[in-house]
Amino acid sequence: MLMNDEVALRSLARADALHRALTHLVLEGGDLEQIAREVATALECEVCFITPDGRERAAHLREDSRAALVAADLVDPTGRIRVERMDADGTPVGSGQIRHFTVGAAGVDHARLVAYDPTGPLSESDAHALERAAIVAALLITREEAITAIENKYRGDFLRELFLRRAEDPAYVAEHAEAFGWDLNRPVVVVVAELDPEGLEGEQSSSAKRRAWQDRFANAWRQVSRTIDERVPAVDFSSEVVTLLPVAEGSEPPAGAAVVRRAVEAVQGDRGGGRLPFSVGVSRVAPTMSELPEAYQQARRAVEIGRRVRGGSSTTYFDQLGLHRLLALVPDPAELSAYAQDILGPLAERTPEAADLRETLRVLLDTNFNVAEAARAQFFHYNTMRYRVGKLQRLLGPLATDPHLRLDVAVALRVLEIAG
Repeated sequence: MLMNDEVALRSLARADALHRALTHLVLEGGDLEQIAREVATALECEVCFITPDGRERAAHLREDSRAALVAADLVDPTGRIRVERMDADGTPVGSGQIRHFTVGAAGVDHARLVAYDPTGPLSESDAHALERAAIVAALLITREEAITAIENKYRGDFLRELFLRRAEDPAYVAEHAEAFGWDLNRPVVVVVAELDPEGLEGEQSSSAKRRAWQDRFANAWRQVSRTIDERVPAVDFSSEVVTLLPVAEGSEPPAGAAVVRRAVEAVQGDRGGGRLPFSVGVSRVAPTMSELPEAYQQARRAVEIGRRVRGGSSTTYFDQLGLHRLLALVPDPAELSAYAQDILGPLAERTPEAADLRETLRVLLDTNFNVAEAARAQFFHYNTMRYRVGKLQRLLGPLATDPHLRLDVAVALRVLEIAG
């Protein structure tokens, strides 16, 4: 009994000593890397700090330990630690054990502290010490995020000035770009990423939670962008994240597809850890800084149209919008809606009957008004399709014989897709 008391006292003394060392480290301006190293050394285990969805922020983790986590299927192909597969009370990994602890403050979930002992289960005294280390880490992260929020606001304001053509003095632009560590003097594609509305439906009642999701989303893009190039701007514009990805000369069309795909896949991961679906719009290449404003508008239009036409979780390139690309250049949406109404008449209405006839009309246009083929495509009797053709021609005109009218109708249908 006395021996057990001595062990408990030594464990408490070690936890207190670690807590004091970490507090001193934070007060001296230490970072998460140093905290991870201090905890790992004191408790003789492997330590990693990750975001709530599993992105690594800082780690003291040997390569053989990483390999063990990969073998246990606790790391996805993009390197995300699958925290959702871990039990808070400990998950076996080979002959060892891994546990995670919430790093939170003031009701905000900032991160996770993951501890892995390859030799066996973590003791309760070590778990107690790790919980105290998580509290200290929360204080550090809170301080860092307050500073980062201010820095990101300045970055966002500067990029908005560029997009609005308010920052045209080369010396002013060069000074700020250098201060932010950005390289703006190279060909880039502007990428606009937005969380899909359906993914946020469960967060409608809490604006604070929605803001937290957006912050996490923006942080993911910043982290991924740094792995591509440290000089890539990635800025949160409140409802969208804007990233300027570099494009290699001679890259295959669509321009920037390889680097965009790499970034999108890294942000998505395996969609675990509570990640929300998002859509992406990609501009044409902006060879010079003066073309960034137009490229930004292209990317915004691409994500908007892509979501309407293809649904959520889509990546849409402005150069691949086809006819939608020309329609997107019409500055007045009301003019587009008026055009569709003038051409389609009652078929432009938002009713089930009109939608059903529009679908038949699309099939007929796709089959060049081959009634038999269109009937097979819609599983209609031939006479039913003939009746529908007659009804469409009474509403719209001689579609079967007038190719110019068919073109107008096809364009009007595309306009309705853009108008949602």
